[in-house]
Amino acid sequence: MLLLAGVLLALPVLAQDNETCLMCHADESLTGTRAGAEVSMHVAEGVLTGTVHEGLECISCHADLDGVEDFPHAEDLQPVDCGMCHEAGAALAKSVHGPIAQCWDCHGNHRILSPTDSDPGGDGVHCGSCHDDIAKIYAGSLHGKLVHEGAELAPRCWDCHSGHEVLPADNPKSQVTKFNIPFMCGECHKEGTPVTQRYDVPQDSILEHYSESIHGIGLFKQGLTVTAVCSNCHTAHNVRDHMDPQSSIHRDNIAATCRQCHGRIEEVHQKVIRGELWEKEPGNVPVCVDCHSPHEIRRVSYEEGMSDRECLACHGKKNLTMVRGGETISIYVDSLEAHSSVHRGTSCAQCHTGVTPNHKERPCATVVNRVDCSVCHAEVVTVYKESTHGVLADKGDPEAPECVDCHGVHGVLDRRNPKSRTFPTNVPKLCAQCHQAGGAAAKRINENHERIDEYVESIHGKGLLESGLVTTAMCTSCHTAHHVLPQTDPRSSVNRANIPKTCATCHNGIYEKFEQSVHSAAVTETDKKLPTCYDCHQSHQITRADQANFRLTVRKQCGECHEDVTESYFETVHGKVSDLGGVAAAQCYDCHGSHDILPPSDPTSHLARENIVETCGQCHKGSHRQFAGYLTHATHHDRTKYPILFYAFWFMTTLLVGTLLVAGAHTIMWLPKSWQMMKEHKQLRRQYKGSMEYRRFKPLHSKLHIMVVTSFLALAVTGMVLKFSYLGWAQWISEALGGFESTSYIHRLAAIVTFAYFGIHIWDLIQQKRRERKTWREFLLDKNSMLPNMNDLREFGATIKWFLGKGERPRYGRWTYWEKFDYFAVFWGVAIIGTTGLMLWFPEIFTRLLPGWVINVAQIVHSDEALLAVAFIFTVHFFNTHFRPDKFPMDTVIFTGRVPVEELKNDRPGEYEELLASRKIKDHLVEPLPPVMVRTAKIFGTVALTIGIILILLIIYAEIFGYR
Repeated sequence: MLLLAGVLLALPVLAQDNETCLMCHADESLTGTRAGAEVSMHVAEGVLTGTVHEGLECISCHADLDGVEDFPHAEDLQPVDCGMCHEAGAALAKSVHGPIAQCWDCHGNHRILSPTDSDPGGDGVHCGSCHDDIAKIYAGSLHGKLVHEGAELAPRCWDCHSGHEVLPADNPKSQVTKFNIPFMCGECHKEGTPVTQRYDVPQDSILEHYSESIHGIGLFKQGLTVTAVCSNCHTAHNVRDHMDPQSSIHRDNIAATCRQCHGRIEEVHQKVIRGELWEKEPGNVPVCVDCHSPHEIRRVSYEEGMSDRECLACHGKKNLTMVRGGETISIYVDSLEAHSSVHRGTSCAQCHTGVTPNHKERPCATVVNRVDCSVCHAEVVTVYKESTHGVLADKGDPEAPECVDCHGVHGVLDRRNPKSRTFPTNVPKLCAQCHQAGGAAAKRINENHERIDEYVESIHGKGLLESGLVTTAMCTSCHTAHHVLPQTDPRSSVNRANIPKTCATCHNGIYEKFEQSVHSAAVTETDKKLPTCYDCHQSHQITRADQANFRLTVRKQCGECHEDVTESYFETVHGKVSDLGGVAAAQCYDCHGSHDILPPSDPTSHLARENIVETCGQCHKGSHRQFAGYLTHATHHDRTKYPILFYAFWFMTTLLVGTLLVAGAHTIMWLPKSWQMMKEHKQLRRQYKGSMEYRRFKPLHSKLHIMVVTSFLALAVTGMVLKFSYLGWAQWISEALGGFESTSYIHRLAAIVTFAYFGIHIWDLIQQKRRERKTWREFLLDKNSMLPNMNDLREFGATIKWFLGKGERPRYGRWTYWEKFDYFAVFWGVAIIGTTGLMLWFPEIFTRLLPGWVINVAQIVHSDEALLAVAFIFTVHFFNTHFRPDKFPMDTVIFTGRVPVEELKNDRPGEYEELLASRKIKDHLVEPLPPVMVRTAKIFGTVALTIGIILILLIIYAEIFGYR
């Protein structure tokens, strides 16, 4: 071998023809290594002669040797790719053989012959090399024997299973899948094929007969994969002549073959064959095919007793009547209606048992027994007799519904027929005949509710009757069709203990979650009543869980068991928004889950530490760990559990009460003096009406005050609506403003206006300082500055003495101490109310730096400080500025910017004297505004005052009578 290799290396390069390859591969001792084992590389000379590859060169298949010049060549060659020439390679790759077999495993290596040229049997591909057990069976079959005899049309493996695209039987594209077998067999066994013409095969169309049989109808029209096809009766590989004792269709074996599907042959045929014959005289019992033609199997019905023709001879007459219970009734039977019903295969005598067919003039002269539906529907009737309807019927109650009341008499239709009384969309109307208000059943159980109307408006009713979803729940879905029992009966499908399983027939996924939740009796052991489906969803008025009417009521349902938790929920912003109809506010189930409620200690709970951020993130997209630290159900009433909230609330309450007490006492003390001055001020207004006026405020100040008034009123109204959201007046105002969403937008817009006028005022102060060229110290400590000073303290003391009649009225200058207090209240409000408001507006941002419980504190401070501001402005400030007798009904100076000079001289003598001394008073004198502008200012002020007074009265009502 080495010598031969040396000679080849020494020779000039040879052409790569087969002779070149055989110089080495003709050697019988030539071996190589494949998969770690030594194998022969010998190729016999002329091996391709007479094969399908005759005339091809070696390199036609071993393409990677094409162009190789160095010999001997490398041992590791690429596998031959038959797909270069044969498209069947692609089909093979998709078949069941693709992952486990190569072309040469079936066809051989070099001597590949046509399937009909290899052996006497013509089986060029030996499938039996892998499928030896099936090959043995096939060899003894009718088909196998014909193949062995060389019959030209005998079917081989690939005729049924395909040549290269062999697919599993459960693949819809496979030739041997259930639905394709009749067509595959029909290629030979149908009229006009070469098989039927050449061999002794019946000339009728087996395939056509099969398709019209009950088996064929089941397969082709109803898609029943359990129906019989050719291979079920004849077997797949052991097809034998029916005379062969080993055949599956031999007379002795046919019953066993049919029994594969029809397991209760004896019981089913008791009406046709006496049962004892099956054991005593089996030879006298006709086999299946004696009655049921093999390929033309039909439904078989037998006339029993008298025929329908005899009955209809009389009952087919429309004027036929009889007297029953003193009433004449028609006993006409519409044959078309009867023959269109589900009982069309049942004869009259099978239902109306006891008739005698021997009477000539009147076939049913004997007494006809009452129809007993249990003859055929024994199980259903047994269940019905246990029901409320059945018990009443047994007692002879004329109002008790029986079979015919619901299903009809002769025109009984399948419940899937839209014309049937029991078709889903017709069931509510059917039940309503008794159960609607005023109906027989409603009167019996003292039911005054319009249950049917409630159902029609429910999500189930709308789905069934409006959307036509026949799979949605109807009366019988919950109450069952035949076993209707009262809710108190433990056997009832609507008994409290059974409701979850009843609902599970449609909502099984929800039921599985519910059974694992804390509300399930399987999880929670308690003597208390655990909620079930209708506690939350009701029974007949079920609505969509994402609709407003459900979202806004579910918390009350939860509160029936969790009263303390629900009360704390109402104090949160979520609860307050819900009171105002805000459907977007988080409800109980948004946080706790709806059907899968678990304790926070459970890792799978929505409120578990691992999940709480994601739960909050459903509404708050910027949710994070510190934000989730918000105390959702915290209350300031619990000092032990929430001390920070407790002390924050009482600090704010003390501040509110203290401020109003001091300011209220000041107002009460002032009232008598103001009453004395009222007459004097009225005379001054009449006396100097139309004269020159002193400009006390710049136009910017008036505009800023208008911004203050409008934004504060908007904030006050919308804020108090939220604070007292549980009261009817708050809900009415919210609805009048367009709902909570609109109310919220108004509140936030007013907040933006507040920050705007505050910023404008600060900027104006800075500009004023620059114009006056003063230092900040000089500007802030000037005697006309708004900053409180010792003079204000002296004036306060002097005012109190004046109130008490122990001194003269102080000579007030440009600003009084109470005006400075009002002025700095704005700074305080923007700082406290504004900051906490921003925290409530953007909690996700602020909790990046602060713990979550700060939002709880911010809510308390914002709410109570706002209440203090509203109460102070609408009582104390309104009195000080407008409602004190000497200014009543309104002081318009802040809107007009002007005041009569005599009024300035009387109210603020200090400022007047200072202007005279500086000789600047003339610089500030102006003509009065046109009456229309003054009137506009008064209208605006009146509206603002009216709104303020109404709101303060509503707040007083809320504080006295409005607690939950």
